[in-house]
Amino acid sequence: MTQNERVKEVRKTLGLTLEKFGERIGVTRGSMSNIENGNRNLTEQMTKSICREFSVDYIWLTTGDGEMFVDTDDDFIERIDRIMVGEDDARKNLFKALLEASDEDIAAFQRIIDLFASKKD
Repeated sequence: MTQNERVKEVRKTLGLTLEKFGERIGVTRGSMSNIENGNRNLTEQMTKSICREFSVDYIWLTTGDGEMFVDTDDDFIERIDRIMVGEDDARKNLFKALLEASDEDIAAFQRIIDLFASKKD
């Protein structure tokens, strides 16, 4: 997949029209169409604008490696807030326990996370 095709994939994933996507990064609908169709390449400035505006991973956009979107701290905070006001006591208790955990406890927990992550690959 080319960089131009990845731009189109981002736009489609976000459910935006060429016009709306272009407005958010400061280019016209026609420019976006030319980019997506491969008639025009992205400038470095446009690449950075797309990454900043839509939380797109720079490496993914430029090379195709990794995930399309990056997680921001705001995303994590919002998800934690939803958990804490929800009814899932196990998840709530996990967050509460982590707040009180020692450095040694956190290191042990990290080893568990690493173990599970290695099993996914």
